[in-house]
Amino acid sequence: MEDLKTLASSIAQIAEEKGVAQDKIIEVIEMALAAAYKKDKDRKGENIRAKFNLDTGKAKFWQALEVVDESMIYSEEELEELKQKTEERAEKGEEEEEEKKKIRFNPKQYIMLKEAKERDPKIKVGEELLIPLESDIDYGRIAAQTAKQVVLQRLKEAERDAIYEEFKEKEEEVVSGIVQRIEGRNVFFDLGKTIGILPAAEQIPRENYRIGERQRLFIKSVESSSKGPLIVLSRAHPKFVSKLFEIEVPEVSSGQVEIKSVAREPGFRTKIAVYSTEEGIDAIGAMVGQRGTRVVAVINSLNGEKIDIIEWSEDVADFISNALSPAKVLDVEIEEKGQAVAVVSEDQLSLAIGKGGQNVRLAAKLTGWKIDVKVEGSDEKISADDVEQDVEQDIEKDEEESKKDEEESKEREEKKQKKAAPKKESKKKN
Repeated sequence: MEDLKTLASSIAQIAEEKGVAQDKIIEVIEMALAAAYKKDKDRKGENIRAKFNLDTGKAKFWQALEVVDESMIYSEEELEELKQKTEERAEKGEEEEEEKKKIRFNPKQYIMLKEAKERDPKIKVGEELLIPLESDIDYGRIAAQTAKQVVLQRLKEAERDAIYEEFKEKEEEVVSGIVQRIEGRNVFFDLGKTIGILPAAEQIPRENYRIGERQRLFIKSVESSSKGPLIVLSRAHPKFVSKLFEIEVPEVSSGQVEIKSVAREPGFRTKIAVYSTEEGIDAIGAMVGQRGTRVVAVINSLNGEKIDIIEWSEDVADFISNALSPAKVLDVEIEEKGQAVAVVSEDQLSLAIGKGGQNVRLAAKLTGWKIDVKVEGSDEKISADDVEQDVEQDIEKDEEESKKDEEESKEREEKKQKKAAPKKESKKKN
């Protein structure tokens, strides 16, 4: 085993490399020293404590005994009774019942209160009595190996815990990562100290990833596991957009501009409602930036996804009208709680609904209201659901036609091959 003074000089370097606090490393060393002492001195079953002095490079050792009294331990009669009950249950195949909380006295782990008070008059039941042990020892080979294994194991655990805590604090924040590998539809990103996973469900549709490529990512969740922290990433989460704006727009991070809600169809379009908390600040202007630099930076991070920035309003009718932008809304009729009809001119109808009902659908998500659209002077209402059904029918028709064309093409190819087959055979005969 390394000289303890050499070990002391290495702690700062280990702490920096592993990203673990020095106190934690010293705690790991103390556990390793205690394990080595236990092994070397054949003190199996005892609770050994060690205290490592960073300045001197020396360690002190104690045996820790929990202080108990008569009421806390089983008597001989109780132990015999407990043994009989256990044997009877085992014969009947019954599970053990939860016994009242008492302990079997073990002199290696416990000490009676009366005896403990002889060493420390102020000690109480439940406290630990530390009995000093011989400290100036030379470790044997087996003890040294034990200490090394404990240090390596505990350092790995401490490193995993440090990484987990670091990324748990970054949950729902944006980080930068490099594509490390792709397994099936899952993409693994190198986040510096650990690896994060971007599942297929959290990816932007039609987005491709290349090994070595750097991407901005949203940390959706951080969970602890036996193999280390499990970091689930996202590029499709609505909060990813608001966090990107928070990075690019100082007024958002300072609280002068508030992002009220976000509605998103990843890879296609996002609507974001903003509100200025201070007079004299244009919320939409702050989000867009001079010559559109701020919003363009966010769009580039989303690989060209369209973004509509609209002004939030306490007035529901105004908010719904704004949410249907870029369409110009003539009037908003509030029919009942959570349901409204937007009235538009005929030339604005397709713009208000959007391709496949996307505009009105996102407006509904943004406001939290069910929105129908109708042309001025007409009673016919059009909802996003109606448009979606039409689109789905069109898609089904296109798929059927495409499948039919493929089958016809396949049949023509098979006929050509059959016609060509006899010619080849006749040539072989000649």
